[in-house]
Amino acid sequence: MQKTRVKHYRWVVASLIFFITLVNFIDRSAISFVIDPLKQEFHFTDTQFGMILSAFGLGYVLLTAFGGWLVDRLGSRLVWPLAAIAWSLCVAFLGFAGSFWGFIALRFLLGVTEGPHFPAMSRSISDWLPPSERARALSLGLVAIPLSSVLGAPITSYLVADFGWRTMFVAISAFGIIWAFAWYFLFRDKPEECRFVGKEEREMLQKTRAEKAPDSPPIDWRYILTHPALMANNFAYFAFGYMLFFATLWLPGYFLSQHGLNLKSVGWYLTIPWLVAALFLKVGGIISDSLYKKTGSSRLARSHLIWICQLMAAVFFVILGFTHSLGWSILFLSLGLGFGFMTQPAFFSVNIDVAKERAGSSQGITSSCLSLAGIIAPLLTGWLIDVTGNFQGAFLLLGGLTGLSVIAVILFHHPDREWSPPAILKCKT
Repeated sequence: MQKTRVKHYRWVVASLIFFITLVNFIDRSAISFVIDPLKQEFHFTDTQFGMILSAFGLGYVLLTAFGGWLVDRLGSRLVWPLAAIAWSLCVAFLGFAGSFWGFIALRFLLGVTEGPHFPAMSRSISDWLPPSERARALSLGLVAIPLSSVLGAPITSYLVADFGWRTMFVAISAFGIIWAFAWYFLFRDKPEECRFVGKEEREMLQKTRAEKAPDSPPIDWRYILTHPALMANNFAYFAFGYMLFFATLWLPGYFLSQHGLNLKSVGWYLTIPWLVAALFLKVGGIISDSLYKKTGSSRLARSHLIWICQLMAAVFFVILGFTHSLGWSILFLSLGLGFGFMTQPAFFSVNIDVAKERAGSSQGITSSCLSLAGIIAPLLTGWLIDVTGNFQGAFLLLGGLTGLSVIAVILFHHPDREWSPPAILKCKT
């Protein structure tokens, strides 16, 4: 038994979380590489394709909060692999879809089954890593989002080009199913019950669990829902979500239609902006934590970082709307995505700074805003492309929305200020 133990097994768990987050985002965004084949085969308009993409967001928003409750109730060891198998089957069945409403239904179910992903990630990291290591583990999971496009773009584009879109969906569905069995075998909800954990690590994790408050205070929803800093944070995160769903779902179509690239070339060109986004995300976390350690000010370390980075992102997206050169488009897109992703660690940190012991519930509300963006962004983008015949309006809208979030953060995002909700709103659960 002793031979099977790993000295730092908690980082094996963190690596498994990183891997499934890669798979999760590859699975949800793979459809963006079959825009042209589906439009040619089924004669979809861009508006109809936007509706197909938006169906995911509708299903996702329905189960995000309930998925968190399931994880708390039944544990990540059971809920997460079942969700991974379910969403993998949805991806595989996309390869057999034959109608507009068939794609709508499967994308909706894909969103529903992916709902528990981030709650399971947060719960697993909370149970398995001490507070001093959770930020690093969380950033490892978050950086998988842009890296999923770095790896997924070439893989999915080549599969579509060489084997067809149906084969691509079936092929990539295998990764989530394989991970599900590995996770169930290697993971336990309570670290002390895992036979791969060494004695020293087990004692450290048991101490961490013992230090958690046995009786959590009731959720003060009026505080979470009406705190100005959290409201501004949620709106800014909605803008980030709009950028995320626009980028993951429509950028392949942009390079195909506006720059005349073939599908394989698109896969490789897209690795550049997503690598920049991954690098900026990590740098953003380092800068934010460094500023907070030096100043103790969330306004300086979180708020100012958010609005400055989103302002830069808005500028580059607006410029991108007037750019026709492939080289300059890659540059401005890389900088826009880079500065946009640089804010993500700060968004998560604000919920911890402000909501403290109820950061999970607060983050759930913030994630719901991301889900809402997943409904609006794909549909509105498709409609704009149909109306204008190009992506200029889509980029200008993206830049404008990001610019509005800058104003909201400057005016209302003051996480250091003491604040009491209006007395008229008294509803604790």
